[in-house]
Amino acid sequence: MGKKKVVIAVTGASGSVYAKVLFDKLTNLNEQTEAVGIVMSDNAKEVWRFELGNQSYSDYNFTFYNKNDFNAPFASGSAKYDTMIIMPCSMGTLGRIAHGISNDLISRAADVVLKERRKLIAVVRDTPFSLIHINNMKIIAEAGGIICPANPSFYSLPETIEEVAETVVNRVLDLAGFEQESYRWQEK
Repeated sequence: MGKKKVVIAVTGASGSVYAKVLFDKLTNLNEQTEAVGIVMSDNAKEVWRFELGNQSYSDYNFTFYNKNDFNAPFASGSAKYDTMIIMPCSMGTLGRIAHGISNDLISRAADVVLKERRKLIAVVRDTPFSLIHINNMKIIAEAGGIICPANPSFYSLPETIEEVAETVVNRVLDLAGFEQESYRWQEK
């Protein structure tokens, strides 16, 4: 299995714990990655500070890019990033991607991943969905993206908020093609 080049986008939707658990898991899967590029919206940083009470996102040993840095490698298909995970994905971000509005690095990177027929995983967190949200999810799915709502599972009997979030993160990492140890239904 070749090493992966992954873009992680964190937007201002509630659910910073998902991004934190994803960063933790990717840190432990570093032998499977060639590059991990992170881009966070301003709102994502604010929500992280509010929900998690810190700015620990800056403690991770990944390459962080400014939301307006169109010189980031994954702003072009020639960089061959395999996968983009948007976790959590706000409905505003989803709508801009669905309609080809590449006004920041997150929406540009998603546009590139879709046009290059690579893997885009949008972990939407908002609920309930309006018809606009559902139609935007449909557009992205028809373009080849994967909509993976941040709906945790409970059959692994998680005991902490992080363990609940991990049920979603593990699913996303499976979708992205990572090999990992995680709870599997009816496997001992």
